[in-house]
Amino acid sequence: MTDTPKPTPPMRAAIIPVTPLQQNCSLIWCTNTMKGALVDPGGDLGRLKEAVAKAGVTLEKLLVTHGHLDHCGQAGMLAEELGLPIEGPHEDDRFWIERLDEDGARWGMVAKSFTPTRWLKHGDTVRVGELTLDVIHCPGHTPGHVVFFHAPSRFAIVGDVIFQGSIGRTDFPRGNHKDLINSITQRLWPLGEDVLFVPGHGPTSTFGQERKTNAFVSDYALS
Repeated sequence: MTDTPKPTPPMRAAIIPVTPLQQNCSLIWCTNTMKGALVDPGGDLGRLKEAVAKAGVTLEKLLVTHGHLDHCGQAGMLAEELGLPIEGPHEDDRFWIERLDEDGARWGMVAKSFTPTRWLKHGDTVRVGELTLDVIHCPGHTPGHVVFFHAPSRFAIVGDVIFQGSIGRTDFPRGNHKDLINSITQRLWPLGEDVLFVPGHGPTSTFGQERKTNAFVSDYALS
């Protein structure tokens, strides 16, 4: 008996850490069309372009979860160079994006402010090839933070909302701890415990694992 070949998943993803802060930029693509997007291309653009070429992907757009330097400091530069649209984040992060130049100078990193082609709202969708990703507004770390969720793959890119074993900082301007906890428990947990997520830094995890073990937002910690 021969084994039946496994069907190709509709979506693939690769993680490329960028900037001195080792921010997880994600390359996601539609396996049917080989069209893709970079999520949070904050820097190291040469490395990102190499990863795209190696995967054989045609970049269609750039997606941004929030306005912090390590996540989008060079997104505008890459968009300009390659003639690509930028979608995200939510417009409440406009003030962060407008100060990217000065934040870059402060942190010794090259960064440039930009205006997204499309600001995103809760309930929007973004298209990558034949894939449709849901946009979930998750304020707290920043007021305009969004999460991208591909329901058929049970896969989410969560930026700095939640990490393996931790949650996003809320001591930045317009951060809000209560909002962050609400975003995680009311907007992410309902997506399902089996959802694998890529955080903005560090290793991947699942929502189920974090509900069991995360010192900040486990069911036990919040009970």
